[in-house]
Amino acid sequence: MAKYVLKRLLVLIPILLGVALIIFTIMDLTPGDPAVRILGPESSIEAREQLREELGLNQPFWVRFFDYVKNAFLHLDFGNSYRTGKPVFDDIFKRLPVSIKVAFLGMLLATLMGLPLGVFSAVKQYSPADGFLRVASTVLVAMPTFWLAMLLILVFALYLGWLPAGEVSSWKSYILPTITVGVPYGSKVLRMTRSTMLEEIRQDYVRTARSKGVPEKKVIYGHALKNALLPVITTIGSAFGAILGGSVIAESVFNLSGLGSLIVLSIKAKDTPSVLASVLL
Repeated sequence: MAKYVLKRLLVLIPILLGVALIIFTIMDLTPGDPAVRILGPESSIEAREQLREELGLNQPFWVRFFDYVKNAFLHLDFGNSYRTGKPVFDDIFKRLPVSIKVAFLGMLLATLMGLPLGVFSAVKQYSPADGFLRVASTVLVAMPTFWLAMLLILVFALYLGWLPAGEVSSWKSYILPTITVGVPYGSKVLRMTRSTMLEEIRQDYVRTARSKGVPEKKVIYGHALKNALLPVITTIGSAFGAILGGSVIAESVFNLSGLGSLIVLSIKAKDTPSVLASVLL
């Protein structure tokens, strides 16, 4: 087990280096000058040049990238934010709890939605309810996150006035973001649960249990579901990381002060250290 974990951690290193190179390249190619963003358009050329010298922006691309890799991966120094001048993780750690809360609630909703509906859909295979759930899950998986978020705001915030449209003012502020990030992944869990349950229901041990007169609920939930859960749990575990990374759009639409909104703000400000640290985290 220890060797396996160590091997996976070693594999993570080139992945992180590749991600860092991609993000660093994209940020370098995007238009804009960080010196102008920091000092303002009315600043003098001399002040801009001096700031570029201090930030190392006048160095060649590969020199800046390898300096960043050396500081970040060897010394765990991810640099200072161009916007605030403070270490990047000062902002990140302030906003991270909001992103984790949205991701956790979204994953909880996805699990509570996907597991029972997936089992129900498998047990009622080819029924009208099964057909509806399959179509609905396909639509929800394919639906863009920003469109679903705006639709929820339009219905529940503007038309009905039941829930706030954005910002963290109370626990109600997390309901719409949770639905936005949780329902699409709940549809994936539903489809995975249905698929694995259908395989288990057709197994010999299920037919044997039924022939012995075991109650149907015990056959489904006590035998088939237990064996069908392994790939479903794997899907749920991997989905948590995807939800945490994919909350950028939801946090931006709902104006939540989380990691996603920090990434968007940093991209607009061409704050490369903040973007890199947030994405790597």
